[in-house]
Amino acid sequence: MAKKKKIPHTYVIIFSIIIFAAMLTWVIPGGSFQREHIALPSGAEREVIVPGSFEFTQSDPQTWEVFSALYDAFVDPEKAAIIIFILLIGGAFWIMNDSKAIDVAIFSFLKRTRKLEKYRFFRKLGVNNIIMTLIMLMFSVFGAVFGMSEETIAFIIIFVPLAISMGYDSIVGVSLCFVAAGLGFAGAMLNPFTIGIAQGLSSVPMFSGIEYRFICWVIINIVGITYVLRYAAKVRKRPEKSLVYEEDKYWRDKASGDIKEINYKTPAAAWFTFVAILAGLIAFSVFFPQSELSVGNDSVVLPIIPLLTGLYVVVSIIMLRRSAHFFVFNLLIFTILFLIVGVMGYDWYIKEIATLFFVMGLASGFAMSKSPSKITVLFLDGVKDIMSAALIVGLAGGIIIILNNGNNTDTLLYYASESMKNVGRVGSIAVMYVIQTLINIIIPSGSAKAALTMPIMAPFSDLIGISRQSTIMAFQFGDGFTNMITPTSGVLIGVLGVAKIPYDKWVRWITPIMIVLILLGFLLLIPTVTMDLEGF
Repeated sequence: MAKKKKIPHTYVIIFSIIIFAAMLTWVIPGGSFQREHIALPSGAEREVIVPGSFEFTQSDPQTWEVFSALYDAFVDPEKAAIIIFILLIGGAFWIMNDSKAIDVAIFSFLKRTRKLEKYRFFRKLGVNNIIMTLIMLMFSVFGAVFGMSEETIAFIIIFVPLAISMGYDSIVGVSLCFVAAGLGFAGAMLNPFTIGIAQGLSSVPMFSGIEYRFICWVIINIVGITYVLRYAAKVRKRPEKSLVYEEDKYWRDKASGDIKEINYKTPAAAWFTFVAILAGLIAFSVFFPQSELSVGNDSVVLPIIPLLTGLYVVVSIIMLRRSAHFFVFNLLIFTILFLIVGVMGYDWYIKEIATLFFVMGLASGFAMSKSPSKITVLFLDGVKDIMSAALIVGLAGGIIIILNNGNNTDTLLYYASESMKNVGRVGSIAVMYVIQTLINIIIPSGSAKAALTMPIMAPFSDLIGISRQSTIMAFQFGDGFTNMITPTSGVLIGVLGVAKIPYDKWVRWITPIMIVLILLGFLLLIPTVTMDLEGF
């Protein structure tokens, strides 16, 4: 019997791409656009390309730099932030996992949802299908409204064990939050980091055209969620058919098989932790009695921090009377609630979110009567467990480093813009879409790509008779879908590292739906150049 061909390690695949990028620097000439800073409607400044300013320059072919790319990516501020974020999240959740709080919560959740199966309506639809759909819709809304992306890394450690406990695999767990947020990101309606910046740079009314974008969001989610549910049903029926059945042994071994052996109690340390956190929340309530929560162009002022503080008191006391395990899980729930408030009301990003989860991890340890030394050991164990995910983010970032150092990134943008001439309106929007999709492999950051490409694409659309809204949607779809497959995305690589899913197996699973979504994106773009749509 022929020996089964072994797929290379994820690190090998990504390093091979780095080598290929270095080879391109010997073939593609160097070039650069002039750039200028303009004021956005929000008052912030953004660096943009000056249309028509491209000039060929001397290229800098890369050789030994393929070996220093990992270092360069590690010290790159954007990648370094994600790497530290992953390490802090890993350490914090390891402390929480040691308490078995998540296992207890999952066991309790599944026990209650099984009771719904006695109702014919829920039994016919499938209780698990309803649960997964609601979770995915929630994260899709987060992606569509405030561009949730990096934040999903923190949720992987919650939803992968949940999916495993429900009889699925880690791919389903990743889909519940990361894929769902990706669907929302692609069908964005109010995402300030993509739609907001692109419309601002294109001098288009902020978040106009939301009506058609909402229709697109609904269609994209129907297709994406259906694909996930069908795969989930297949895995639950025959678990060995899972692409990651062997890799998921790690998660199955950590599953709640010993849940009945847990000693449910509430030590004095849990009550002390409750009071200490309450004191901090009261202080925040005094300093921030009102918060302005923004969703797109709309905002509302609410006493959200005092309200959450009051809710924390009531729910925590109930949980503490049951067990410290439920109180620790309660800390996780309120961490997520304050994360949402921070993102929507105070412009929180990776630094603040990582700090929030770090504090949650420390509080979890103290609530379970762990000594400072024990908490430190648990944190370091978590960091070691997640280290491979952090390393791979730096390795993937080396691809961009190589192209930037070779002075080739702007040349690729120039060739892309030149390819759109004389192909007709539908052809032009298709070419724009393809270009944005390809550029996303090189520049996975939506806001950075908007700043680089929209100053070129928007004026060009005026010349060929395409609305700027159509051009923005080509950018939106081109930016959104491939975030779920491109190896240059630090978020994707971080998510897969945390979930312990090999990149090659992820590509095998995501490729069919990726093809469908990319084709769907093109079909949804056609009405923007052939019909009169609201806001276009």
